[in-house]
Amino acid sequence: MYNRILIANRGEIALRVIRACRELGIESVAVYSQADADSAHVRFADEAYCIGPARSADSYLRIDRIISAAELGNVDAIHPGYGFLAENAHFNEVCRSCEIDFIGPRPEAMEMLGDKNTARSLAIKANVPVVPGSDGLIEDEAEATRVAHEIGFPVLIKATAGGGGKGMRVAPDAASLGTALKQAHTEAKAAFGNGAVYLEKYVERPRHIEVQVLADHHGNVIHLHERDCSVQRRHQKLIEEAPSPSLSDAKRKAICEAAVRMVKAADYTNAGTVEFIVDKDENFYFIEVNARIQVEHPVTEMITGIDLIKQQILVASGQPLPMTQDQVPCNGAAIECRINAENPDRNFQPNPGKINSLFLPGGLGVRVDSHVYAGYMVPPYYDSMIGKLIVHRPTREEAIITMRRALRELQVEGIATTAGFHDRVLQHAEFQAGRCDTTFVEREFTNLQ
Repeated sequence: MYNRILIANRGEIALRVIRACRELGIESVAVYSQADADSAHVRFADEAYCIGPARSADSYLRIDRIISAAELGNVDAIHPGYGFLAENAHFNEVCRSCEIDFIGPRPEAMEMLGDKNTARSLAIKANVPVVPGSDGLIEDEAEATRVAHEIGFPVLIKATAGGGGKGMRVAPDAASLGTALKQAHTEAKAAFGNGAVYLEKYVERPRHIEVQVLADHHGNVIHLHERDCSVQRRHQKLIEEAPSPSLSDAKRKAICEAAVRMVKAADYTNAGTVEFIVDKDENFYFIEVNARIQVEHPVTEMITGIDLIKQQILVASGQPLPMTQDQVPCNGAAIECRINAENPDRNFQPNPGKINSLFLPGGLGVRVDSHVYAGYMVPPYYDSMIGKLIVHRPTREEAIITMRRALRELQVEGIATTAGFHDRVLQHAEFQAGRCDTTFVEREFTNLQ
């Protein structure tokens, strides 16, 4: 077992890893930018090192400074959290070359799955359904036109190195294809340094379903059921829940088994998430693998009782999974709302600033994962999420009631948050009926487009 772990991240996820380390008897080493000197993860780590100025490019994305901190801290392993360098295969390789374990998959698996076109080809080999589309990357507009006419409009242009909705454009017809192709290429080049794109049939009003998986170094692979992440705005998840309220038992079993096949085909280890879209006829299609822990992992922890961060650490240290597939429970229903420092009434404009006072909800079935406190200054340099509100109750109906109570109980003064918007979503008839798709927010809350 490791003695010391460095967390190459900040905020809520860094604090989450620190807590898991403490319960495992492992010392934690934090890194922080100058803007995060007063963050809770710095306060609660056993040791902490400043790695640069506020900008991510000068701190949390500086591999050399993180490795220097790891060497100064004399750590055995690095946990990357999510975002920043979490899916950077080069960082993964550098850690291992410095004889520091990277708590995640092998760099080869990460690199293979990080390229969406390669991952798509792997899915086909593993008999995992994919959306009809191009056989590979699209080289020019003429090829895009040919493929689009073969699979039929509308089509979706996707960056092979994409993520977070960047490098994606929908072309409803042939007249719009050329412009959409150029826009996707330009955005992908700017965001990822890689402008390569491919084409898929655009699935209208899909649901977004993802499956949590765990794989050890002894050939054991299990799934921990699925999450429904359909409540999104511009491809950014807002509310997640487990299990999905919209899948039949047969389809749930099929999608989870497909996720396991995908992970085995990639020779993947550690925690990961296989993401799918599901159409109105319950046909499901693979879209990508996230080779890291995800923001919404707590809803899976709540229905299974399994601490995913601890399992990541134990698997990376060489231990086998402590359970088989038939030993993974699925109890009750869990919902997570991402609480962002944003103003929904102003098109979700980020609202950094000082939190003058703070009251966090509690009570039976309520969990809050957050790094903020009264007096904390929310910096303008990073993701606007200041916490996650999670509830777990015996039924989905009870979970919705408890979440609405918890959202109203949450009091954050000094900045705007998305808590009130979440309450509006939870009151909506479509959400309560479990009929949301990824266009739900833009469709039903038109003032937020």
